[in-house]
Amino acid sequence: MNSDSNVVDGLSGLLERARRNTLGDLLVRTRERVPEKFALAYRDKRLNYEELDDLVNQTAHAFLGSGMKKGDMITVMSKNSLDFVIVNFALSRIGAVMIPINYMLTKDDVTFILNHAGVIGLIASEEYAPVLELAAMGMDIQFRYLMDMDEGERQAEFLEEWIPLHIGRQDQPFHYVDAELSDDDLAHVLYTSGTESRPKGVMLTHKSIISEYVSCIVDGKMSEEDVLIHALPMYHSAQLHCFLGPSIYLGSSGIILDGASPEMILRTIEKEGATQLFCPPTVWIALLRHPEFDTRDLSTLEKCYYGAAIMPREVLKELSERLPNARFWNFYGQTEVSPLATALQPEDQLRKLGSAGKPTLNLQTRIVDEHDQEVARGEVGEIVHRTPHAMKGYLHDPIKTAEAFRGGWFHSGDLGVMDEEGYITIIDRKKDMINTGGVNVSSREVEETIYQLDGVSEVAVIGIPDKYWIEAVTAIIVPKEGASLTEEKVMHFCRKVLSTFKVPKYIAFTDFLPKNPSGKVLKRELRKEYEGLGDV
Repeated sequence: MNSDSNVVDGLSGLLERARRNTLGDLLVRTRERVPEKFALAYRDKRLNYEELDDLVNQTAHAFLGSGMKKGDMITVMSKNSLDFVIVNFALSRIGAVMIPINYMLTKDDVTFILNHAGVIGLIASEEYAPVLELAAMGMDIQFRYLMDMDEGERQAEFLEEWIPLHIGRQDQPFHYVDAELSDDDLAHVLYTSGTESRPKGVMLTHKSIISEYVSCIVDGKMSEEDVLIHALPMYHSAQLHCFLGPSIYLGSSGIILDGASPEMILRTIEKEGATQLFCPPTVWIALLRHPEFDTRDLSTLEKCYYGAAIMPREVLKELSERLPNARFWNFYGQTEVSPLATALQPEDQLRKLGSAGKPTLNLQTRIVDEHDQEVARGEVGEIVHRTPHAMKGYLHDPIKTAEAFRGGWFHSGDLGVMDEEGYITIIDRKKDMINTGGVNVSSREVEETIYQLDGVSEVAVIGIPDKYWIEAVTAIIVPKEGASLTEEKVMHFCRKVLSTFKVPKYIAFTDFLPKNPSGKVLKRELRKEYEGLGDV
């Protein structure tokens, strides 16, 4: 009896380890399948999967040797780099929780995140280490590492407590770090960009993330043969979990860029023979307008993805015409579902132009009313999901977690409609609906209309305070170079197409729209900048 009891007690741990599937396991399996395969390139460095995994193991041993352990909250702040990827997998391998931070946040926002998460470790490039140091003042920080430093570089004096990562790992062993982890342990906490309130910490487990990778691979038709460009910020869930993670899972090859420079993206496609590229609509527009778009060989580009914001119909049509070898996918979702929710396939781009597609492989979606009852097909409601992609909750916020998961479904906050074939069209974010004269207007509908007007490069539609209308529909337009757009021309065009109450009350022209590093237009800044337009 005692013998059987001992066997049963030990069996649980053995079974869990044998059946485990974490981010750290994912990379080692790829290494064993394709050790010599080109994995990642960044600037003048190129690694195969064996070399990448060796660096991850050495970095994980360095972290463990310094006292870092499972469950420790560790923040990472840098632009895209090889070290960002290495740190991501090294932290996952030992069970520490990675908290990537948007490097454009203010010190106050960074301070909030560090304190809210209870961060005890800072990892950053030299450019952003001072920001973290100031933001963490007064906190009990136990670990400090500098990323992306070459052997000959010297750290600034005020960063003397920071250990250059390449020095910390240089004498560490190469063997696999086999920590005690389970699939549903916390892997990442990603902070959403706050709108009316402080950002919320989205808790993603290994299980959530890897189930989302599977959906990306299947519904994005990704393969081991893909050559990707990683241009969008890796701190954001779209680049990190829709493209970087799945490509490592498959054993694809990737080229890491510092940022989404149109010139660099176009040159890299030609130089590396890239086959796959993800960009938000704003970056696709910038590529189209760049003078090198028609001079570079882009014929290898086969799989093109857009997301993070709604792609204007006219832009998608132009991309399809000018990149005849490419197929396009629309990926829609939010950080809370790791982030992929639905996908529109290439064969549906023209037939269902403007749609976000159907729920992906590991996802179930409904459209519900304000009472959380499913609405009829064709009716507008809130988009809700059930999926293993879903977060474990908001960090330290059970009330907001309960609200988001009421009824056992994750509530996205997006308004949409599902047609008879199951395709979902996003109407707008709840906060992007403009209440003008007591009637709701979708900013997206007005934007789509204005994009049809010749001479429009970009447009953002917002509501600004108005004594009579409550909110006045306002269009902020970036004209194409050499275009002769006028307020009267835009108004005249809109009146021919839109209902009277949807026609913008105000038009403004600008040279650029403010965006975050993921390419989303910062409408909050536009509302602040143009709130007095109606007083002029």
